[in-house]
Amino acid sequence: MAYGKRETEGVATLADIEALPEGVVGEIIEGTLYVHAQPRAGHMDTLGGLFAALRGPFQQGRGGPGGWWIQVEPGIRLEGSPEFIPDVAGWRKDRVARIPTGSWLVAPDWACEVLSPSTRAYDLRIKRPFYARIGIKHLWFIDLDARTLLVSELREGQWVEVGTYCDEDVIRVPPFEDLELRLGELWPLLEPTSGT
Repeated sequence: MAYGKRETEGVATLADIEALPEGVVGEIIEGTLYVHAQPRAGHMDTLGGLFAALRGPFQQGRGGPGGWWIQVEPGIRLEGSPEFIPDVAGWRKDRVARIPTGSWLVAPDWACEVLSPSTRAYDLRIKRPFYARIGIKHLWFIDLDARTLLVSELREGQWVEVGTYCDEDVIRVPPFEDLELRLGELWPLLEPTSGT
């Protein structure tokens, strides 16, 4: 199942998300409900690896500067947008002192999306411009098929590519320059698809 718009009566609400069938994920962006298949194992393994690499140094200050909240699939509700869910997101603690008890009500400083066949077009065509409009400063796209990381920064309302990195690269990139990240360690060891 690729991403698609789901028709609703009027502006989509959280009730529309709750009514989705099992195995279908939904997000509401600017009043429109978008749906796609639940992520696969490789997608989730990559999210877990990235979260583990960032949380200790940046959230807990172990081997790094601290000063961040790092969350996997956080529900975010901004005015005029009932709920959207980046794959991983981070907030600077100097902007948000505590983790909320419910949904986040402030746009993150950084977001990361893992591109997959069912979400690639949605993440690039819908979420990327939406993230610029709400002022997320740093955006990463992990492409599992190409085994690459695309790093962008928001400058004057436009995304500017910082770089594209692959397997062998050991990088320090915004906003986490204090961490040396070995990209090859993030990619899951996926079993080959049949017929290839």
